[in-house]
Amino acid sequence: MGRTIDRHVEGHLMTSPEGADPSRVQAPHVEFRVDPSGYRHWRLDVDGPVATLTMAVDEQGGLVPGYELKLNSYDLGVDIELYDAVQRLRFEHPGVRTVVITSGKEKIFCAGANIRMLAASPHSWKVNFCKFTNETRNGIEDATANSGQTYLAACNGTASGGGYELALACEHIMLVDDRSSAVSLPELPLLGVLPGTGGLTRVSDKRHVRRDRADYFSTKAEGLGGKKAVAWRLVDEAVPRTAWDATVAERAGELAARSSRPVDAEGVALTPLDKTRTGTSIAYRHVRAELDRDAGAVEITVTGPDEAPGGIDDVHRMGAAFWTLAMTRELDDLILDLRTNELELGTWVFRTSGDARHVLAHDRLLLGNAGDWLANEILHYLKRTLKRLDVTSRSIIALIEPGGCFAGSLLEIALAADRSYHLDGVFEDVDPDADPAAVTPGAMNFGPLPMGNGLSRLATRFLGDDDALAAVRDTEGKPLEAADAERLGLVTFAPDDIDWDEEIRIAVEERAGFSPDALTGLEANYRFPGPETLETKIFGRLTAWQNWIFTRPNASGPDGALRRYGTGRRADFDRERV
Repeated sequence: MGRTIDRHVEGHLMTSPEGADPSRVQAPHVEFRVDPSGYRHWRLDVDGPVATLTMAVDEQGGLVPGYELKLNSYDLGVDIELYDAVQRLRFEHPGVRTVVITSGKEKIFCAGANIRMLAASPHSWKVNFCKFTNETRNGIEDATANSGQTYLAACNGTASGGGYELALACEHIMLVDDRSSAVSLPELPLLGVLPGTGGLTRVSDKRHVRRDRADYFSTKAEGLGGKKAVAWRLVDEAVPRTAWDATVAERAGELAARSSRPVDAEGVALTPLDKTRTGTSIAYRHVRAELDRDAGAVEITVTGPDEAPGGIDDVHRMGAAFWTLAMTRELDDLILDLRTNELELGTWVFRTSGDARHVLAHDRLLLGNAGDWLANEILHYLKRTLKRLDVTSRSIIALIEPGGCFAGSLLEIALAADRSYHLDGVFEDVDPDADPAAVTPGAMNFGPLPMGNGLSRLATRFLGDDDALAAVRDTEGKPLEAADAERLGLVTFAPDDIDWDEEIRIAVEERAGFSPDALTGLEANYRFPGPETLETKIFGRLTAWQNWIFTRPNASGPDGALRRYGTGRRADFDRERV
């Protein structure tokens, strides 16, 4: 590990749909850092306790040349702006209690993911796009559930495919009743694929639409509107256009009145991340990644805080500079950057550096002030970022070495890893007088940061073994050296100084030699034991069914529905079902 090749990041070559010019579908490096002043597709307006997110997609503003974003259809660039807006509403606008998502275009709410974009995209782009879109929708639901910001979908026109899936992420769905507007999931009849952002799961599990009705709805390309859409629970209310504005305002006010969000709190600005990216490294203030292209791996180091924190007032004063928030933002951006732009770097090796006591002190400050709106937001953001790591299709290895701080919130990274190596002792030839490598369980590890299955990573790790979980709980706050950590089941292996380099080298080389497809399936199966939830269903089905169907000739082949869409020629389906 550690060897790198200095080369610039290249774009991902996309295959072209029928009639497209292959020279015009070269994907750029994708940047996830945006702010409202640079939005091309969304407008954010705040009026007291109600914010309005208006979707008015710039047809010529596609992230990649070669398609037009007509009818408020979207690509990854549109969703990056939406994700940024949802984050800013939670941190910068604590007084907002209701968020209305609506369209700035006539008679169309959103036509979903752009079909030309999907048809032109390689498989990896499709899957990463769907995954990020799912995470953004989950973030909307998380804001409603945990931040007192209830999302209302004001569908002032037809919402189809991903457009309806955006509405499904909202707590309350309103549809204009004008005899033409409808909601639909037309992916199966029109494209030969499935809704990629949780549409089918939310229809059945969240909105409790009956199975027979869901079957009819999802095979009827034009969808349903008006009273039938309400009766079938596809929307909550259908409102005549003459009463639309007044009814939306009334409903937004009702939802805002239920919120416990603070009235006079001052928001925290999410200032631009300080990020330096080269062909061999990505560096922030607290997170650094070295890109080892020879090994097909990334070495990631997360640095702990320099000192213990003050009180909760200091958290508000420091804002985005407060260590937990700053580190989480950096890790979040790094995960998205690597996942989208560095497809061939399949093994992520995590280290930490710093004082475990300072990490635990930051954890205690946040947990001890969970009733404070900002502390609450930081905790939930850390939770969401760790969940993003959980569903990332990369091999994750944690290395626990002297000078590290795998404690509390940072221990969660090691618990999220597919395997971990804990040095037994110290590196004798480097610093024989150093404190031995240790991990320290903290209160953060026993519930505040659940996985998608609703369990903590420790409860998931020791599923069905309450005694093992209790034994770890008894060590809360105590640094555990390799022998104890291995005995308690907190780490996978505990090599000594003599074997360390060789064992790590073999582990990374083995991962690089395995089939990425097989590893993705293996890790996705092992990471989520225990209860099934709406979230695990969405990601599990994305990994299995949508991932598979996207590669089938019926969808993506030269005569498939995705490639034939809009050409006037019918898809030629292979009728063999498996």
